[in-house]
Formats: sequence, C-alpha cells, structure tokens
Amino acid sequence: MGIDSYRFVDFATRQLMKAWAAREEPGVIPFTPLTKPLRECTVALLTTSGVARNDDRPFDQDGERRNPWWGDPSFRTIPLGTTEKDVRLYHLHVDPRFGETDLDVVLPMRRLAELAGEGVVGRPAPTHYSIMGYILEQKVLVETTAPAIAARMRAERVDAAVLLPG
Repeated sequence: MGIDSYRFVDFATRQLMKAWAAREEPGVIPFTPLTKPLRECTVALLTTSGVARNDDRPFDQDGERRNPWWGDPSFRTIPLGTTEKDVRLYHLHVDPRFGETDLDVVLPMRRLAELAGEGVVGRPAPTHYSIMGYILEQKVLVETTAPAIAARMRAERVDAAVLLPG
C-alpha cells in the first residue's frame, strides 16, 4: 500500500508540492554508528507529525495554508508519559484522528518503555520531540531547529534518536 502525502490538501496545492518535490536533489543522510550496545542506550523519539501538547502553542497551519511553500520549522518537546488526552496533531498532510486516538501511532513512547522493560533498549529519554514534516524550505529547520533539538538531547545524555515520519 502506498502513502498519499497529499491526501489532506487541495488539488492545486497537491500539484504544486509534487512539482517542487520532483525538483529536489537527494542529499546525504547523516549517520553515526552507536558507540555502545542499544541495550545500554538512552533513546529519544522525534516525530514529524506535528504533535503539540495542549499546554503548548500549536504548530502554524494557517501559515502553511497561506503559503504552501512554507512549513512551521519550530519544534515541541513532549515529556515521557504524555498521553493522547494531553496532545493534538497539527499537520495538513496527516489525518490527526489516528495519533489523537492512539499517540503510539506517531510517537510510540509506551512501546519504547516496553522495549526498555524487555532490555532491548537502555531507557527512554525523559523528553521526546515533534516537528512538522513536509517542510519544503528547510534552511531554518537544518540551521536552527535541528541543532537546538540535538543540544537538548545531548543535555539529557541521549545516545540514539529514532525518527518517526508522520
């Protein structure tokens, strides 16, 4: 089964975004091997599903509706233990009902805790992260957002991060 990244946007926006995506050059994906066994690692999750806690500011969907070339490049912190009742999903390309019904669909903190309990991973990080996926202009995301998230992960002694596409 294929994934329709454009399902929740109008026809004109869909055509525009498909044309933009087709012009992009593939880039190098950074990879750093683990320096210790996964069973000893602190693991953080990073979702691109636009998850925000109810007590935090939402991601800016209106800005993207006005300018489909723009996506909110900010991030939100999601503390371990956050549940469905604590969040909303703000993403024009993701049906929010699934993640709002079962947060593990987009940010599997409970599954990560189970893996820690089974000894597969060392422990879940105390904080996990959420950004918007489908950001066509990536300059702020790459130069500002990603380094800020990485700094917070380093401060919490995170050894590995799992990217969860929305």
